[in-house]
Amino acid sequence: MTEWRLVDSGPCAASYNMALDEAIATEVRKGNAPATLRFYGWERASVSLGLFQKITDLNLPYCISNSIPVVRRPTGGRAILHGDELTFSFSAGNEGFFSRGLLDTYRQLSAALKSALDMLGVDITMKTERESGKTLTRSPLCFKSTSYGEISCRGNKLIGSAQKRWKDGFLQQGSIPYVIDEESTRKIFNFAPFSDIRDGMIGLREVLPDLDPEQFKEAIRISFEKTFRLRFRCSGLSPEEVRLARELAVQKYRSSHRNLPEE
Repeated sequence: MTEWRLVDSGPCAASYNMALDEAIATEVRKGNAPATLRFYGWERASVSLGLFQKITDLNLPYCISNSIPVVRRPTGGRAILHGDELTFSFSAGNEGFFSRGLLDTYRQLSAALKSALDMLGVDITMKTERESGKTLTRSPLCFKSTSYGEISCRGNKLIGSAQKRWKDGFLQQGSIPYVIDEESTRKIFNFAPFSDIRDGMIGLREVLPDLDPEQFKEAIRISFEKTFRLRFRCSGLSPEEVRLARELAVQKYRSSHRNLPEE
């Protein structure tokens, strides 16, 4: 039976989270590690920007004065305020299940996540149509619109994700918020005082007030194994992944983007 790797790295600093995702993807693409699903969190509330997103989408002085780390993701999409949530990444090569391109990869990974939420009794829908670029860029917030393959609950986006592709593999990063921090979101993204920032956004605890995060992660593991007909091996990181992640955290994710607050 095919064996993939499951890494649960817990809460980390913003720059290290992005660096570790890239380091894992690098080793997977080289063939030094199997396809890897990673669960993680954030040491404190942080903002991640999409790879090509403008820094002016943020109220940067507010982030600086409140010591809110801002990091640029290796994947695209728009900004996410990370806090009380489950964040995940998945790295694999462009073969087997994932040989049919970006949209099919989104569809398959979303199907596995949908299956996990079904197990917990959450009534969700998965988007099967693409939206125009004009529709997708109206807001700087990732959770303000739902694109192909993404999952919604009660008409609101529940999981945000973005993908980075290379010729030999890909990295998908995703965020599943447990709660929506309305006050901080309004201040960080310069929303008008009385605008409805909750429109289109929902946290999983609104649907499952008694949510057990460990049970949720276990449901995702089981669903991935059933969807892709494989077994996960829970494992730590290789020395090379740790070395590369530390290097990238300092040289790329903390130093290469001017005017971004750091940890």
